Amino acid sequence: MSKILTTLNQLSDYKKIESDIDGVVLGVKDLSVNYSNTYTVEEIESFLKTFKKEVFLSVNKNMHKKDLSLLEKVLKTFDGKVNGFFYYDIAVVNFKQKLQLKTPLVWAQEHLTTNYSTMNYWYDFGANYSFVSAEITLEEIKEIKKHAKSKLIVPIFGRIPMFTSNRFLITNYHSYFQLDQKKGHFHLEKEGNQIPIEEYEEGTICYSPHYLNGLKESLLLKEIDYFYFNSYGIDIVTYQKIINNYKKATKENQDALEQEIDFLLEGNTDKGFLYKETVYKVKS
Repeated sequence: MSKILTTLNQLSDYKKIESDIDGVVLGVKDLSVNYSNTYTVEEIESFLKTFKKEVFLSVNKNMHKKDLSLLEKVLKTFDGKVNGFFYYDIAVVNFKQKLQLKTPLVWAQEHLTTNYSTMNYWYDFGANYSFVSAEITLEEIKEIKKHAKSKLIVPIFGRIPMFTSNRFLITNYHSYFQLDQKKGHFHLEKEGNQIPIEEYEEGTICYSPHYLNGLKESLLLKEIDYFYFNSYGIDIVTYQKIINNYKKATKENQDALEQEIDFLLEGNTDKGFLYKETVYKVKS
């Protein structure tokens, strides 16, 4: 049976959902992107003393030279104490070899993790896990599972990060149009959809307008090692109900449970790319 991995909007949120999950993914402060919150070394060390299930740390930003000393410190501090390190930048792979780290890596280049050939390449460099792109179809995920050496972590619920920029786009917009500087969450409106966008210490992130809800598909992907849930934008009480629905889903009750999640999120759900093939057209 597939394990459930989730993000946490606040570290204390785990107390509400601990019995329904198998592990968490935590963003590391100054080394992570695409998380609603990130945590310091000290906060993570304290968390590990109380949380006894699987923990993956994400160091998934594009690293700059100034980041390398902190990156090395984090990798050495938590080596052997967590289940894996999510990475985007190959600096993490180099550190694993240089420092002879025991902790497995998770290849998490998001938009690029679309095929088993590259997954198998990184597997030979210590990436025992692959964080599968949210932009491929259900059938493509099944095909990857047949041939990938690595364990697969598949996004199945929540907002999908559409892009990340290290530029401060909201601040730049306000400055260009001489508007009052404001902080917090904003929305872009496009084709009738409200697209969340926000600034944080590392730049700007933009999320999908809808929540991916793959409850039915989770029953078709039982051989997947981990399902990934993104808690972004959802209060913990509602989130607990959603995860519980996934846990108790069967072929008989799947329609009702999926509709209940849709109701909880005010109809703002879809199937992402699970049934949308990417077609490349070459200009003549």
